[in-house]
Amino acid sequence: MLLVTIEGIDGSGKTTLHKALGPCLSDLDPVITCEPGSTWIGEAVRRAIREQSDPIAEALLFVADHAAHLREVVKPALAEGRLVISDRYIDSRLVYQQVTLDGIILDPLSWLRSVHNGWTIMPDLTILLAVPVSVALERTGRRESGEHFEQEPVLTRVYEYYMQLVEEDKARFLILDGTLPPEHILKVAAGAIRYRHSELKKGRSRKVSV
Repeated sequence: MLLVTIEGIDGSGKTTLHKALGPCLSDLDPVITCEPGSTWIGEAVRRAIREQSDPIAEALLFVADHAAHLREVVKPALAEGRLVISDRYIDSRLVYQQVTLDGIILDPLSWLRSVHNGWTIMPDLTILLAVPVSVALERTGRRESGEHFEQEPVLTRVYEYYMQLVEEDKARFLILDGTLPPEHILKVAAGAIRYRHSELKKGRSRKVSV
């Protein structure tokens, strides 16, 4: 019925929020899931990230994981009228892969969108946790090491690309200050989800084919 996604750069606090939403919204019986990692393709994605393989191959593995996630988790749950909450989803791919494909593919954002066009499902609500890159790096403790997605120049551009997506679709995004206390963020996020959930139940229901 309702697809909610949690987005933000590494170290923004999105995983902490995602884990807390399950117990907080237990009365709504949410399906708690994530990308990558909810399907067998997730391991191939993680390997590609670790080995910093070909950027195009890496991007397509993310797309494959998304397709499997939709088929095995998201679509069946929505078809049953369930609330689905995913830690990362299509927006993560649009911003992170846009960075890694820069200079390799002309207009990476348009290419990524075209690859998903016609089969993906856009979220009803996307909660974006916004934090300064410096704060995110302090939280992760990885300034000079770690995955290429965790490097300061990459995160800076990823943050900028997130803001561009927000400008394109303001009605879908709820931006929360990720530097606020976790309990405050949880309260606001859970309240927003409950509101969207109740509004959707009063009106339309999402039709999903499986």
